[in-house]
Amino acid sequence: MSTFNQLKKKSQANIDTLSKEIDKISKGSESYKDDRFWTAERDKSGNGYAVIRFLPPPQNEDVPWARMFSHGFQGKGGWFIENCPTTLGLPCPVCEGNNELWNSGVESDKEIARQRKRKLSYISNIYVVSDPTNPQNEGKVFLYKYGKKIFDKISEVMKPQFEDESPMNPFDYWSGANFKLKIRTVQGYVNYDKSEFDSPSELLDGDDKSLEKLWNSQYSLKEFIEPSQFKSHEELSEKFQRVISGSLSGGKSSITEEDDYAAVAASSSKAKKEVFEPSNGNDEDDDAMSYFEKLVDDD
Repeated sequence: MSTFNQLKKKSQANIDTLSKEIDKISKGSESYKDDRFWTAERDKSGNGYAVIRFLPPPQNEDVPWARMFSHGFQGKGGWFIENCPTTLGLPCPVCEGNNELWNSGVESDKEIARQRKRKLSYISNIYVVSDPTNPQNEGKVFLYKYGKKIFDKISEVMKPQFEDESPMNPFDYWSGANFKLKIRTVQGYVNYDKSEFDSPSELLDGDDKSLEKLWNSQYSLKEFIEPSQFKSHEELSEKFQRVISGSLSGGKSSITEEDDYAAVAASSSKAKKEVFEPSNGNDEDDDAMSYFEKLVDDD
């Protein structure tokens, strides 16, 4: 048990400790950063380059990626940035509202639906082979969030279209391949078209001890698609109305800073319809992470 004399001796140290805590608070949004995730930095022209290796499923899991949908848009009542329940096969009030807008046949309604559409992303464990901008990341395991464009490249090497191409599992330690991530900015959007897999090779020279240690350091992916990561239909509906109208139904108004990440809800017709999924035809649509970063930058 600490004594008064110990408290007195530690008085200056207490000031230093509390000052550090104040610094953490003053940094604001930085406290929300998840250090488990890796992102490729881009230069002033919007270009970036790194070499990564997609890793196999972590222990006690069968799939090397978590697949999820999310929404991100701004309305009168602030921002709506939430995971979409369709990830779990559950109804989503935002998607229901989008279906109604799209089926109205009015072009302005369709444009609103496009802005509120769900974004597809994947999360995998990766090993950073080369990161010229941040070399301290090299040789470490991170989580990596990526979009449909990169996943399509993964699918292409696993299920090649031509007879002279052999299938490859890019998530394999021994027969997989490094992925050369080449990022460009094309017409204001992030573009991954130049990215490609290298020839198959053993990771860490196929050394079992090193690979087992690497495997033990991988992160769980299931946590990102646990039901606890998704708000209920009722919660999302309330947030949706608050965001699109700037007030709650029933006459209550007042939007606070805490409501900036609010959500969407218009109830749909009882008829069962497919989730509206238009494409804007650009890579920004394919990369949920960069999409949300752009929302913040444009605010």
